[in-house]
Amino acid sequence: MNKRHLSTALVLGAAASLALAGCSGTANTDDGQTDAAGDVTCDTVTLGFLPSWTDGLSTAYLLENQLGALGIDVQMQTLTEAGPLYAGLAQGDVDIYPSAWPELTHADYMDEYGDDIEDLGAYYEGAKLTIAVPEYVDITSIEDLAGNADRFGGRIVGIEPGAGLTAQTQDVMIPEYGLEGEYELVTSSTAAMLTELGNAVDAQEDIVVTSWRPFWANEAYGLKDLEDPMGAMGEPEALHFLGTTGFSERCAEAAELIAGIQLDDADYASLEDMVVNEYGEGREAEAVEAWISENPNAFSTIIVE
Repeated sequence: MNKRHLSTALVLGAAASLALAGCSGTANTDDGQTDAAGDVTCDTVTLGFLPSWTDGLSTAYLLENQLGALGIDVQMQTLTEAGPLYAGLAQGDVDIYPSAWPELTHADYMDEYGDDIEDLGAYYEGAKLTIAVPEYVDITSIEDLAGNADRFGGRIVGIEPGAGLTAQTQDVMIPEYGLEGEYELVTSSTAAMLTELGNAVDAQEDIVVTSWRPFWANEAYGLKDLEDPMGAMGEPEALHFLGTTGFSERCAEAAELIAGIQLDDADYASLEDMVVNEYGEGREAEAVEAWISENPNAFSTIIVE
């Protein structure tokens, strides 16, 4: 979740191997999907998201619920890296990316694919990338990491290698704070990072991780953001819904609904907590139903069945 630039061949190859089904059973024209009679339709929409990035997980199921209420067949396509998702979106294999960071974190992907991507609107303001430690760790700034590598085993525990957060940490933060040679950024997956974080917190051991806001784990694990006086982790940005080019023309009603979704801190926190923690994996659709029932006025165009 900043700037990770995969090679075009790798990204396009990975995207092609997904065999995404955003336009299955229809013919494509410049106007979008058409039926056998040549009329533009919006019968099926494919949402592409990374389940381990729970901002997108939560909003994907929120959109599944709301677009389904419009009579649209929503197909959920999970991926593991942002690069193939942007490539699939640009190629029209994915119709919507339900929680993108296009302003800063995914700016390189937008530079490469943005001509074939449509911004459907921002739903959350003030998202940011962070370096964090548990509250019991007695340092307060990224500057304090220098000279303290032994306390943290010389490791900053990160997430997916292809995440923008990974590139921002490796390529910008570590050099700017002079941490090369002292710290290794360890990457694997968000789930693996959270497992290691949970074990450290249970044992009250020192650990430093890459994180972001909004993210349910900050509260669940008692994390505090380290101050970033050099601004190496970037400025706050908005989270956006992105569509493949022509989506709002083909699916005008859906695009209007999506543009009306704006969540504040309380709304977003309650949605993510209910999807990730209260209901959990396999019950995301139930979680969204429960959240809508409890928050019928969360955004202006919400559909309550």
